[in-house]
Amino acid sequence: MADRKARVERNTLETQITVEIDLDGTGKSSFDTGVPFLEHMMDQIARHGLVDLTIKATGDLHIDDHHTVEDIGITLGQAFKQAVGDKKGIRRYGHAYVPLDEALSRVVIDLSGRPGLVMDVPYTRGSVGGFDVDLFSEFFHGFVNHSMVTLHIDNLKGQNTHHQVETVFKAFGRALRMAIEMDERMAGIMPSTKGSL
Repeated sequence: MADRKARVERNTLETQITVEIDLDGTGKSSFDTGVPFLEHMMDQIARHGLVDLTIKATGDLHIDDHHTVEDIGITLGQAFKQAVGDKKGIRRYGHAYVPLDEALSRVVIDLSGRPGLVMDVPYTRGSVGGFDVDLFSEFFHGFVNHSMVTLHIDNLKGQNTHHQVETVFKAFGRALRMAIEMDERMAGIMPSTKGSL
């Protein structure tokens, strides 16, 4: 199996971002983005997805976190799409339910080649540690639009916003891990009746 790794740089007038990803990693991560709560959540993706992830970002944080968070999602999506390759032999679909105390979230992903996000997370507060949780929608929109995946995210229960968000990201990592796993029964086969994804 070829290395499923990628390195992508994205530079705009608002942000300068570099993402390195190894889909067959061990969950190691390194972040330097200036957005600590987002880094905490991306660490969940790495650890629960068993992907190695390095992200460096410089953005216009003096305005707010919006451009940096959205553009990290975009660049991560680009890197993921490049790393996953032609998708032959993968499971394609992944799903996970993850609890954290009173919170419970479900994430379902399809490496379909068609971008789509359905996200239902009724946050109980608008921010965590000064981070505007509405920006997670921008992060995931950026990711799906550039990774070309279909993603359903549902927070089923929760009172603590930190717990709501953390269960989403842990479930996302777990679902991603399942979807990118190689299926020995599908070795060399495209997991689609169309013959392409």
